[in-house]
Amino acid sequence: MATSLDTLIQAPEGGTTLGSKPTNIAERREMVVIGVLIEHPTEGLILFETGPGKDYPTTWGAPLNDIFAQVNYHPDQELEKQIEKTGHKLSDIKAVVMGHLHVDHAGGLELFRGTDVPIYVHEQELKHAFYSVASKTDIGVYFPQHLTFDLNWTPFHGDFLEITQGLTLRHAPGHTPGLCILQANLKHSGTWIFTTDQYHVRENFEASHPQGWLARDHDNWVRSHQMVKMLQKRTGAKMVFGHCKDTFNKYKQAPHAYT
Repeated sequence: MATSLDTLIQAPEGGTTLGSKPTNIAERREMVVIGVLIEHPTEGLILFETGPGKDYPTTWGAPLNDIFAQVNYHPDQELEKQIEKTGHKLSDIKAVVMGHLHVDHAGGLELFRGTDVPIYVHEQELKHAFYSVASKTDIGVYFPQHLTFDLNWTPFHGDFLEITQGLTLRHAPGHTPGLCILQANLKHSGTWIFTTDQYHVRENFEASHPQGWLARDHDNWVRSHQMVKMLQKRTGAKMVFGHCKDTFNKYKQAPHAYT
């Protein structure tokens, strides 16, 4: 019998199996971790996400610090130092907004322990994070030390929350159950969408390419993607993706700002 499968192999105990090509070695790609500082005219300084925290390779340990190796690090990149570049101090922060609570976004929450600074997060994200740590079902991406009771958790419910005029959180489940994007409407530079890890890199958005094992709910990711696509089309928003170095480097960084 003729076959077009050049890799057809006869198993010694009978039956047939297909040979496979060796897995190609994947190239590593440099990414960034992003935090956004917003100075609101009536609400003061609002921080969107906090990064992985200080000394995160030691805190994370293997295998995470092998998969997500730290490169091109400088102490100047720490959250407090970046805030100081803008002429402010950490103590000036009036609210923290979390897109989601994975370890590379929630590490800096430790800086707000024991304070009255509200930590805005979707209720589904907060519940899922605590459950994942308590039951050890997803503990690799959520850490107990980022989910302490001395943080001023301020959960919100539903599809969106207008934090204040010009700042809206929109529920976009998929990567995690409670992930939220942040829409910021600025007077001169227009609308911005900070996607956190709804999209790690621009290809996820532009090619409608999901995230593989990093997404917890593929169907919800697709629905959220449609929502974000329509929002961007309607507003002409500039997109800032969760870890895309190319996109990040297109825009001004601290101490510079957009208005």
